[in-house]
Amino acid sequence: MAKESRKLLLCNCNRTMPIDGKAVAKALDLDTAPHVNSELCRRHLAAFEGAVRSGHDVVVACTQEAPLFAELHDEFKATGGIKFVNIRETAGWSAEAERSTAKIAALLALTAVPDPEPVATVAYQSGGSLLIIGPAEAALGWAENLADRLEVSVLFTDSGTRAELPLERRYPVFSGQVTSVSGYLGAFDVAWAQANPIDLEVCTRCNACIEVCPEQAIDYSYQIDLTKCRAHRQCVKACGDIRAIDFERAERARSERFDLVLDLSAEPLIRLHQPPQGYFAPRRDPVEQALAANRLAQMVGEFEKPKYFQYREKICAHSRSEIVGCRKCIEVCSTQAIASDAGANRVTVEPHLCMGCGGCASVCPSGAMSYAYPRMSDMGVRFKALLQAYRKAGGKDACLLLHDAGEGRNLVAKLGRRGKGLPARVIPLEVFHIAALGPDLMLGGLALGAAQVVVLATGSEAPEYRDALQREMQWAQAILTALGYGTGRLQLLEASAIPQLEASIWGLENAEELKPATFNFSDDKRTTLDFVFDHLARHAASPQNEISLAPGAPYGAITVNKETCTLCMACVGACPESALLDAKESPQLKFIERNCVQCGLCVKTCPEQAITLTPRLLLAREAKAEVVLNEAEVFACIKCGKPFGTKQMIQNMVTRLGAHSMFTEAGALERLKMCSDCRVMDLMQNTRHGSIFEL
Repeated sequence: MAKESRKLLLCNCNRTMPIDGKAVAKALDLDTAPHVNSELCRRHLAAFEGAVRSGHDVVVACTQEAPLFAELHDEFKATGGIKFVNIRETAGWSAEAERSTAKIAALLALTAVPDPEPVATVAYQSGGSLLIIGPAEAALGWAENLADRLEVSVLFTDSGTRAELPLERRYPVFSGQVTSVSGYLGAFDVAWAQANPIDLEVCTRCNACIEVCPEQAIDYSYQIDLTKCRAHRQCVKACGDIRAIDFERAERARSERFDLVLDLSAEPLIRLHQPPQGYFAPRRDPVEQALAANRLAQMVGEFEKPKYFQYREKICAHSRSEIVGCRKCIEVCSTQAIASDAGANRVTVEPHLCMGCGGCASVCPSGAMSYAYPRMSDMGVRFKALLQAYRKAGGKDACLLLHDAGEGRNLVAKLGRRGKGLPARVIPLEVFHIAALGPDLMLGGLALGAAQVVVLATGSEAPEYRDALQREMQWAQAILTALGYGTGRLQLLEASAIPQLEASIWGLENAEELKPATFNFSDDKRTTLDFVFDHLARHAASPQNEISLAPGAPYGAITVNKETCTLCMACVGACPESALLDAKESPQLKFIERNCVQCGLCVKTCPEQAITLTPRLLLAREAKAEVVLNEAEVFACIKCGKPFGTKQMIQNMVTRLGAHSMFTEAGALERLKMCSDCRVMDLMQNTRHGSIFEL
């Protein structure tokens, strides 16, 4: 929404919070100060109607009554758009409400930021084919409930069940032990092993086996209780040509594909923090089972979601020549959407399993994996608009509180309703998932003028995401500390209840804002970080040329043991970031530190084990310059004089192969000192060849 084409509607909610309309107008560059209503959703609805009928876009500074205003917006046949902003729980309802005008202006400024550009979508198609897995009694109960709405199948997993199969064969019923469940909405592959002698797919439910069984080991579930069976095999004879009963069945493996899975097992068959869409595992809780059944009934049709990631295979540091280096994205993904394809020197991402958390982009050292919706540049625009409006309205020492759109948003709102609210300098900013908040965003926020960046974790996140955030924050904070910006600039605040959040957020030590930068975020992660580091170094209280970092940080140098390095250049071929280079004119190994992501591929590839990693951040100009790590004297062919290797390499070959049986013949070792052409000629001239007449 452009500033000049929107109508801003403010409300102090029955005078429960102070709002300075003139200060807001000044901060947002509005021509006239907006009127501050006291009952916009009641007595002052005419103000809303007038704004809508003007044809302009409308910004309503209230989220509580968003459903009402959205309905009226449609009823008035509005031609403009509408946006809602929460300024009550996030700013106005606070122990520091009198000082919250700058924050209110900052939150309102975000409504003028354009929405992210559309990205490619991922499509799902579900025909409603549902497999219910679990104990027979519960599985059959839900099958009867859902059979009229979905194409149901049932898989018993308990033995010796007393459940009775339905009188009508309305849906397939299987039995067995599940061996695997994989896939996603519309494409679940389920495999199981037939465990019971009676195959329910073949059984006609004629009751003949029940009548002849002397141990009464067969009931109306048409399964044999093997703890009672004494192997009389009368049931086999009674079954006759139908052959549904086979105690010696050789082929037990079964598999089918389904659109949806309802797993009623005591422990989920897919044990992921974020299971795939279309899979529900409510365990034995009847309330959760009912909720899952209701959601399953709605998952029929075609669905779309954004493709949240972009992957640049060329700069991925996962593998080279089937040697694995970086595995960070694979290890952090809570949906197992990312897998190694070392043979192709890449990772693969199943977009249907990706839930858009962005953790892979946060930990990726090279930027090969990036978050696409929103992009890094989109987030930079939001940060800049927010902080500029805050400063323009007189705000100081802004602390960005980044939280997710679910439990984080609710906890912040409840703090405003029930507790002290947020301090005036703490500006909440909602993101889709906190796992997407990498060091580029957090350090970038500081560079754009924030005093602190705090990430709220409510405990609903996967443990690997919190661990990854903590690690990324640690090396980023180490840089800030070394440059004299102090500690506590970046913090992971863990709180699942109002008292925890209130104590932590009000207990934050104040920090002075940084001089704001003017650059825009790039969609390339390391380019943004280059801008950030240059800005931080330029304004540092304690300038540094080199900052030591902990192992695992994505910046650093490598050290080469010149005594063992043969300049074979295997490391150059393995480096995906062009950090290691060979000289064309002479045997030299060169290094550009700015490009190094510390993936370790060079270390693992080196046949001489001559390379070690040194994590650090080099802020001097040398970081972008080529540096010679090792060079050697050229070795020339002892026959023709043509240079063809290094002296050290040839010496190492001669030393290692000197005792080998293939080189005991006179002159054999000398051939190692010849170029390829001369070596062939010498073999032809001096090697004694056997004759058939000597046999």
